[in-house]
Amino acid sequence: MIRKPPTLDPYPKIYLYRRLVQAKLFIDDHYAEAIDIDNMADEATFSKFHFIRLFKTTYGKSPHQYLTSVRIENAKQLLQTDITVTETCERVGFNSITSFIGLFKRFTGLTPSAYQQQQHDRHAALIQNPLHFIPNCFAEKKGWTPPHPKP
Repeated sequence: MIRKPPTLDPYPKIYLYRRLVQAKLFIDDHYAEAIDIDNMADEATFSKFHFIRLFKTTYGKSPHQYLTSVRIENAKQLLQTDITVTETCERVGFNSITSFIGLFKRFTGLTPSAYQQQQHDRHAALIQNPLHFIPNCFAEKKGWTPPHPKP
């Protein structure tokens, strides 16, 4: 007689996932603070190494990589305003302007100041000619532009 292994209850997996989500939300809410892997693992109530492994399996990046990406995305939002690069660096939780510039360039392909200039130029172009930022099919449908002649 062959015995089947006992089936695992799906509840523990959901419970583990909820703890990971809790840690992810903690990162989302506290990205600008000096949080480290210990803070994140404590939030999920996992050991540090177990947390890193589960987080990476679930989200496809390590907790530190995720924290960095959250900080960069928030920096991009701030740089669309008139906030300086140095102040942006401080507001999103980076301790070093040099590391911020390097990481920002690695994520976006531009330095923070070049990105900020690009966003200001884009905003100026939007103000000057807003129809260039609307799909032509939509503009034609609304009657904002003449229809293209059909071949």
